[in-house]
Amino acid sequence: MMRKDGKPYTTKENKHRFFFPQEFMSVYEAMKKKQKHTAKFLINTGARINEARNVKVEDIDFTNKRMTLKVTKAKARKGESVGRVRIIPISYQFSKYLRTYTLENGLLREDNFNLLSTPGFNMALKAACMKAEIKDWRNFSAHTLRKTLEVWLMALGIDSLKLTAHLGHDIRTAAHHYVSPDVFSAQERREMRMIIGDLYDA
Repeated sequence: MMRKDGKPYTTKENKHRFFFPQEFMSVYEAMKKKQKHTAKFLINTGARINEARNVKVEDIDFTNKRMTLKVTKAKARKGESVGRVRIIPISYQFSKYLRTYTLENGLLREDNFNLLSTPGFNMALKAACMKAEIKDWRNFSAHTLRKTLEVWLMALGIDSLKLTAHLGHDIRTAAHHYVSPDVFSAQERREMRMIIGDLYDA
């Protein structure tokens, strides 16, 4: 199957792939400025890219370090026509980043955070993976960053109920994505914290 630009669609061989911290940093460094901005937003929130693209400045509580996701995925099984609003915590470091970004770009309360489109970011992410010499680059998309944050928070010992509330899915889905914390070294856990800051770090 071909795209409009004549290039073939790529399919994932491993839908459960996530980033190890060093992989993420290598790919992040291979990105351009706006691509990094989108990647930072996704890895720090675990939001679906469409949820993230609809976040406005007014949805950020900078004082209490939380974000309201108003445009979320509707669940057909639950008979939803509109997704349920979620309020999620964000780290001190990411809250500070968003405040700085807001000021430097002159954003108003009703403005979004200028994230890339889903196709644009997916293409940029795959290109960055190739540049960073990630061999299975076809397995990566915006959704990989959501899965990555979930796996990292599991590895850092975050309670499953907190995870399901944060990510907006049920415990069965979380169990399906479960990865043993034992696959990560102590150094990798420290690197996770360097990337996601104090999110859920009581």
